[in-house]
Amino acid sequence: MAKPQRVAFLCLGVMGGPMAGHLARAGHPITVYNRTPERARAWADAHSAFDVDVAQTPSAAVAGADVVFVCTGADPDLRAIALGEGGVEGALAAMAPGSILVDHTTASAELARELALRAAERQIGFLDAPVSGGQAGAEKGALTIMVGGDEATYQRVVPILDCYAKKHLRLGPVGHGQLAKMVNQICIAGLLEALSEGIHFGERVGLDLESVIEVISQGAAGSWQMDNRAKTMIEGRYDFGFAVDWMRKDLVMAIAEARRHAIALPITKAVDERYAELQRRGAGRLDTSSLIEMLRGETSGVGTAPDASKAEPA
Repeated sequence: MAKPQRVAFLCLGVMGGPMAGHLARAGHPITVYNRTPERARAWADAHSAFDVDVAQTPSAAVAGADVVFVCTGADPDLRAIALGEGGVEGALAAMAPGSILVDHTTASAELARELALRAAERQIGFLDAPVSGGQAGAEKGALTIMVGGDEATYQRVVPILDCYAKKHLRLGPVGHGQLAKMVNQICIAGLLEALSEGIHFGERVGLDLESVIEVISQGAAGSWQMDNRAKTMIEGRYDFGFAVDWMRKDLVMAIAEARRHAIALPITKAVDERYAELQRRGAGRLDTSSLIEMLRGETSGVGTAPDASKAEPA
């Protein structure tokens, strides 16, 4: 078990809430902040058996913390929380020299490098550490974390990351965590398109799709997406999971990064265009597996979109 450290966790969404819970249960005194105060209070009430506290601002939450974690939605949210806006003091300005900021947001590599420079000016360590595994992975403490940053800084937080990750690895300097997450999303986009086409083909030729998936999932075609999404895709259910809106945000960043390096991503661009069409048809809050509906030619009545507050941001 990791030696207890005083930590702060900023943003308690479907990912951050469970992650912060694992830290509390591991014995780390923790102060939390959420832009919706009611969610922070509800989280604290649910974890009242542990050493937890609630702060009203990011700067108040990080006071005295050895390690600060943030897991929010996108670059503008992260910038506001870390750097502050509208005269509100952000987290970095209130952190103590020698402390560490670990960013679990799926954000741009450019912003990661900017935050690292701003942190270094205050003698604060910084790691960009986006996660994969979805809400279920966060709740089970089985996330995968891609880390960019200094090796010594990473080693200081390894025991804490173990509280909610089944795998984490430093992949290079700051920004490499976000670049690795782009690889992850590029691969997922291609897998979902292939799975959509395979299921659609099977439907049109009259196969018993559940039986087909049972067989092929044990062979070379098997994947997390097939194990966790094929059945619900067959049933036309998408009211859960990682929303199309969030996948588009991630793919747009990956495509922009590829453009800067003159890298061709033909499949990724094609899938992104299909997701953009789903958004235009009002399906942006559905799970990314709703991609199959572009082949079926029906997006109305394909399931109930989840509450926007519950859609996974990373």
